[in-house]
Amino acid sequence: MRLSNIGNIHSIETMGLLDGPGVRTIFFLQGCPLRCQYCHNPDSQAFEPKRSMSPEETVQFAKRYQSYYGKEGGVTFSGGEPLAQMDYLLETLPLLKDQGIHVAIDTSGFTDYEKLKELLPYVDLFLLDVKAFSDADYKKVTERPMGPFEKFMETLIEENYQGRIWIRHVMVEGWSDSEDAMDRLWATVEKLAPWIDQIDILPYHTMGGDKYEALGRTYALEGVPAMDKDRAKKLENYVNKKLEDVNAER
Repeated sequence: MRLSNIGNIHSIETMGLLDGPGVRTIFFLQGCPLRCQYCHNPDSQAFEPKRSMSPEETVQFAKRYQSYYGKEGGVTFSGGEPLAQMDYLLETLPLLKDQGIHVAIDTSGFTDYEKLKELLPYVDLFLLDVKAFSDADYKKVTERPMGPFEKFMETLIEENYQGRIWIRHVMVEGWSDSEDAMDRLWATVEKLAPWIDQIDILPYHTMGGDKYEALGRTYALEGVPAMDKDRAKKLENYVNKKLEDVNAER
């Protein structure tokens, strides 16, 4: 009998309302290949064993809250980078779907793309994080190239992904807080327009700074102010208008 692929869990949030539609159980998986300058959970980056859960244990945990999910809610895998634990997800997601549970994955798109093809039929929604809009800026923000993110988008298109996508972007003052930046964001993801339901702009906040000190690490954005939420909302509306215009033309 084959042993289950064990998931390395950073933390779990029950009754979550922000990471996908409806009420959700959110499994934050440990480990991430990116080193985003604004990461507010730097303790989730290292691929170190923390809490372990089998696929079966994950499903049993999620089922405790299934009565709260209603028609829209379900389970979200976030991180870290959940697609870095692909073997665990490949076992867990079919079990969740057998229970009729909606599944979302919050990802930056860095993964094993052949295994991603196997996973796609079990993913109802991707929350796709767009870190930057050029390879140079992507490397500056994440210390990694943009190629894997672009490969992720290409895979969804080539495999005719049957689920939906929410685009997410963390907006930092002086980096992407302009209509020009939103034009570039839209140009980056426009090829996914048939799958996109909404574009969410997440205003940068400074609440993660203390975690870096506790880890003995330098916080790269020390002194950068939190993003003004009202301006972020205006720019969110601006870029979503582009999505609405494309959908109206179909």
